[in-house]
Amino acid sequence: MALREIKTFDAAILRKISEPVKQVDDSIRQLLSDLAETMYNTPNGGGLAACQVGILKRLVVIDLGKGLLKLVNPKLVEKKGEQVVIESCLSLPGIWGKLKRPSKVVVQALNENGEKITIRATGGMAKCLCHEIDHLDGVIFTDKVIEYVKWRNN
Repeated sequence: MALREIKTFDAAILRKISEPVKQVDDSIRQLLSDLAETMYNTPNGGGLAACQVGILKRLVVIDLGKGLLKLVNPKLVEKKGEQVVIESCLSLPGIWGKLKRPSKVVVQALNENGEKITIRATGGMAKCLCHEIDHLDGVIFTDKVIEYVKWRNN
């Protein structure tokens, strides 16, 4: 495993659309492990997309304290309800904002073994899944902010 450099602020790659992974192999598994190690070694990290470390592949890792999710080609297939959330981003340190996200989502993806999985999520996990999938489409949370907020770490 290796720590990767997180691209920040105006890095052009954060606005690009990531390419689907054609085959889940050892190089993809290694990249997912690198993403996880990078996320765990960055303060306030709950999720990380491959584009945030300069790789335009549809890969995401998430851990909100209930175990690590490694997702390949995640796709939001259903969303319901609405919640107002406060978000930040490892690529935009120090910026916090309120925005609206679905309160319930269904995401389909492959796991690190190339097996199809379906994730049904609510609350914080729904928020995080939407945030990371947005990254894969070149969307940053500040595009959706309805109000910037000062947070206790600012």
